[in-house]
Amino acid sequence: MLPRKTILWTLMSFLISVAADPNHLFSDQSSISDVQVACNSDSIQITLLASSEFNGLIYPRGLPRNSTCMTEYTDATGELKYRMPLHSCNTMSTDVTDGIEYYNTVVVQPHRRLVTNQGRGYHIRCRYQTKDKTSLSNPIVNISDLPSLLSDGLSQEVPTSVMKIYIGDDNLQLHQAENVKIGDELRMVITIDPQTMYGMKVSNCLVRDGLNWGDQQLINNYGCSVDRELMGELEYSADKTMATVRFQAHKFPYTSSVYYQCNVQLCLKQSPDCDDVPPLCTSDGRNLRRKRSAQNDEDIDKSGKQQEQKDLNVAVYSGLHVNDPQDESIEDIETAAATSEDDNAFCISAKLFAIIIAIIGIFLMLAVILLVVCLIQRRRRRKDLSTTAGSSIYSGPYINHAYSNS
Repeated sequence: MLPRKTILWTLMSFLISVAADPNHLFSDQSSISDVQVACNSDSIQITLLASSEFNGLIYPRGLPRNSTCMTEYTDATGELKYRMPLHSCNTMSTDVTDGIEYYNTVVVQPHRRLVTNQGRGYHIRCRYQTKDKTSLSNPIVNISDLPSLLSDGLSQEVPTSVMKIYIGDDNLQLHQAENVKIGDELRMVITIDPQTMYGMKVSNCLVRDGLNWGDQQLINNYGCSVDRELMGELEYSADKTMATVRFQAHKFPYTSSVYYQCNVQLCLKQSPDCDDVPPLCTSDGRNLRRKRSAQNDEDIDKSGKQQEQKDLNVAVYSGLHVNDPQDESIEDIETAAATSEDDNAFCISAKLFAIIIAIIGIFLMLAVILLVVCLIQRRRRRKDLSTTAGSSIYSGPYINHAYSNS
């Protein structure tokens, strides 16, 4: 964290708007009588005044409950302080005419386990503006070291370093990305103020989830791409004051907020420090120009013709929300797959197929029963015929009356 005396920001304004219905009052929420916001150099501090005991949670909207950005309060009274970092916990930034504005939505939930309709949301906005342009003055820049560089007795203003992420097909339609979908074409642009003394080298770029749970390196220490499927190689302008790279939007599976961070080293254009810009990267992520620059540095040190000069190391940040693809795309894929089938195919539903099978089974049973009945009737007829054929006129007792002695 930087000392406040080295931060050249001036708080211009802050805006708090209540997201809940102001006419909807609850007993738990009535304990919060006042809300104050302090816009610091690297965070936003919110102070809530509780007139009675507060048992609940304060957290940024859209983050899981088990994140490090959530704070739990038990029997708290008086001032409740909650701190939001500028570069994590769903805090995003946008450019304004006179500076940059950071914004977030904070939820005050008067229950420690459940989310109820008694919760209230506050839209927090902090706007910053440059006081003096003779130093680094963009709020997305943290200065790790600010030595004085003197070259031939002349001093030069330190240029401002800025990272922005755009979405669009060409330069005319580019606009700053805030809410995008996975797979959208994005463009990362890192710039310093145009001047003749300083160039820049971009290295150690990574993407973070803003929850301190995970990160992924994109550009290594040599300034080369780590995984070209995630992000390709940086392209520098001729004056070495701008670096651009195109990539497709990606995110972590458990959050929609992503934060990009890169290290920018300012180098003197007239010195060999800028000779390895742009880097000549190999397939394994090494910069071939770096070896040549190291050899030149050894020659300079041996000759003693130039004094060592320390580079300015600057960290630049940018964040945005990346959402999952909508369900309509899945439906379109299913529709396309259905239309690609054979037109002569006959398709029925599973329910209709079961009904047809049941009806066919009933008819088969009736046919079997009818067949059995027919066989029984036929057998009875044969039996009757055989009985009739066995009887004759000689089958009864024979009496000859002509020879009877009676």
